[in-house]
Amino acid sequence: MSSVTRDTPTATPAAPASAAHSIAYIAVFAALVAVLGMPGNIPLPGLVPITAQTLGVMLAGAVLGPWRGALSMTLFLALVALGLPLLSGGRGGLGAFVGPSAGYLVAWILGAAVVGVVVRAGNGRLTWVKVSLGCILGGMIALYAVGIPVQAAVTGMSLSQTATASLLFLPGDLIKVVIATLVTMGLWKAYPRAFQK
Repeated sequence: MSSVTRDTPTATPAAPASAAHSIAYIAVFAALVAVLGMPGNIPLPGLVPITAQTLGVMLAGAVLGPWRGALSMTLFLALVALGLPLLSGGRGGLGAFVGPSAGYLVAWILGAAVVGVVVRAGNGRLTWVKVSLGCILGGMIALYAVGIPVQAAVTGMSLSQTATASLLFLPGDLIKVVIATLVTMGLWKAYPRAFQK
């Protein structure tokens, strides 16, 4: 009499995703960033407005990994450049890439990639520490590193003035890190297939 063994599901990524799955995931996260822009923004005089869309950058990198996360942001920004009003406040078009927020927008590609590299480091298993650290390094520091110098150049403010003014973004960005970490770890436990390489 033979016994039948059954594989039990584990919270590990499945086999590599097909090209079709990758394209679908990239499109979904580009759409997610657009949806996060729908509530609008909080304008700050002389500064880049506060939006929820950088939460999407963190989630794209954490869930999709570095290259698919970066491609999802590239797709989103390409659609913005074509004129679709996908940025918070209904903004779109090439004009978005010459204003004070231009550096931050372009840095979304880098930010998603950095988040993905940190989150997928080591054996590929996600941990609370890796996800939160990735979101801080990619979703905050990488964006500030590109965005602040460009904002300073566009507005005529000094780097130190711009960096000091950007401290207003820290509380909100840290809240986004917490949300992104909670969502990512919840998804990792509930649907690990989303984290295919």
